[in-house]
Amino acid sequence: MTGTMSSTHSTVLVLDYGSQYTQLIARRIRELGLFSVLFPGDASLDRIKSANPNVIILSGGPNSVHVEGSPRVPAGFFEHCEKMSIPVLGICYGMQMITHLLGGEVKAATHGGEYGRMPMDVSLSSHLFSNMTKKEINVWMSHGDEAVHLPEGFSVVAKSRQGAIVAIENHARRIYGFQFHPEVMHTESGLDMIKHFLLDISGLKADWTMDQVLEEQLAKIAELVGPEGHAICALSGGVDSTVAATLVHKVLADRLHCVFVDNGLLRYKEAERVMETFNSHLHLPVTCVDHSKVMLERLSGLSDPEAKRKAIGAEFIEVFKNFRDELDKKIGKRATFLVQGTLYPDVIESCPPPGSDQKHSHTIKSHHNVGGLPKDLQFTLIEPFRELFKDEVRQIGRLLGVPEQFIKRHPFPGPGLAVRVLGDVTGGDKLDVLREVDEIYINTIREFGLYDEIWQAFAVFLPVRSVGVQGDQRTHSHVVALRAVTSGDGMTADWYPFKPDFLREVSTRICNKVRSVNRVVYDITSKPPSTIEWVNLFLHLLMVGFHFDRNDRSKGLFAIGYQGAPHCGCGVSGLEDL
Repeated sequence: MTGTMSSTHSTVLVLDYGSQYTQLIARRIRELGLFSVLFPGDASLDRIKSANPNVIILSGGPNSVHVEGSPRVPAGFFEHCEKMSIPVLGICYGMQMITHLLGGEVKAATHGGEYGRMPMDVSLSSHLFSNMTKKEINVWMSHGDEAVHLPEGFSVVAKSRQGAIVAIENHARRIYGFQFHPEVMHTESGLDMIKHFLLDISGLKADWTMDQVLEEQLAKIAELVGPEGHAICALSGGVDSTVAATLVHKVLADRLHCVFVDNGLLRYKEAERVMETFNSHLHLPVTCVDHSKVMLERLSGLSDPEAKRKAIGAEFIEVFKNFRDELDKKIGKRATFLVQGTLYPDVIESCPPPGSDQKHSHTIKSHHNVGGLPKDLQFTLIEPFRELFKDEVRQIGRLLGVPEQFIKRHPFPGPGLAVRVLGDVTGGDKLDVLREVDEIYINTIREFGLYDEIWQAFAVFLPVRSVGVQGDQRTHSHVVALRAVTSGDGMTADWYPFKPDFLREVSTRICNKVRSVNRVVYDITSKPPSTIEWVNLFLHLLMVGFHFDRNDRSKGLFAIGYQGAPHCGCGVSGLEDL
């Protein structure tokens, strides 16, 4: 069940040309109570028409309109938009493409481009800025090319301090452009600009609410499964799959069969704790399957992150198939549906199949429940949250009565600790060490009253050993990294600024209680440039060496003990998500 939710809502279609902020555009739109969906920038005109959009936004991107083969809207795009009276807004590369394709001129900036926060002067009599109260606004720039001559009928409605054209409009044709990024928080009144364009200029109605989404999904599930169909739900113990199970259970009742897989990659006593929550608080029909031995044997010797993800995904499916067969024997009913808590960020960040989305942005990772699924799945997927972000799923959970303490749980990845042990997860005592460290870390966070301030916190086992001194003896022990971030939806994140007394305490506890660890570091990288989880790319970085810059704590790792932040000097500014 992967169809769009937009049939009864105003729809804002965002065409993605590869900007790191594209997903943020979609999030900002939803914050305003409007449904947004992402398509690749080279989507066909037929596909664009099929979305029946009320507004189309062309995102930014790293390309130049001068380069042969650079992505652009399909032939007939502007004619279709004008015929259907669909407003179009180009942002950064999107504005340059509008200018270039409609007869204007775009050149490389003679002054080297504009980057970061910069002031611009706006025309308060223009349509784009008629809601503003002051002429000078600080905005976030990131462009090396700029429009120098506009197509016929377009007006310049804002210029930067350096004189670059940074906003244009042709109100008669309902085509507009921003050279800056209104979607980022660094742009003053950026959300107000987007709101004004969508609600006032475009005339959309803010009708996207989680109450409506919930009712629509209940109806879709009932229609898809029918009165006699049975479904299996893959429960990970996280918020997404749990809320999905609660939602589907509301429709199917005892025709839903939940499976919690102990894959050997869980946190300290996770299986016992999660099963207690399912049974005592959520009252879901859950069977716990111990697949740890098989899973770890399958992962033995695997270091490549994509190989690990796909192996884990394949093993999960085998568990569900076996469970389905046993269920068939037991009750005489064959479950043909599989429920997953897949989110929109999972889809966006995963390697897409041919004809799918996000071709012009780099693949961040293949999620085990998206890129890791086999072709012969043998189930019809039910993914009620495939077009939702994490915070929206939490809203659905509250509407369904899921306990608040569960709603506020930090995200935990489906592949479990496999994404937090860099390299082969099965060698030595890596998993046990990581479980102990993570338990101490999370308990300390709770003790300091910080858990609800943090989006996600976890420990990472690094594939290195460090020289230390413990009990007057020289040691050569493991190094672990701690990570804690704040976020609204997981698409962007910032590291949590722990106070020194917390860092000192948690480092001491870990090194004292976990004897095989003698060094703790704290990751202070935001997303972007990094992602929230880690990848074994770190091993490569260690091999080629770091350049340490004690004055720059904006990237890399901040060692507890305040030894400064290493900054990678090999051209990689962040560690990708596993």
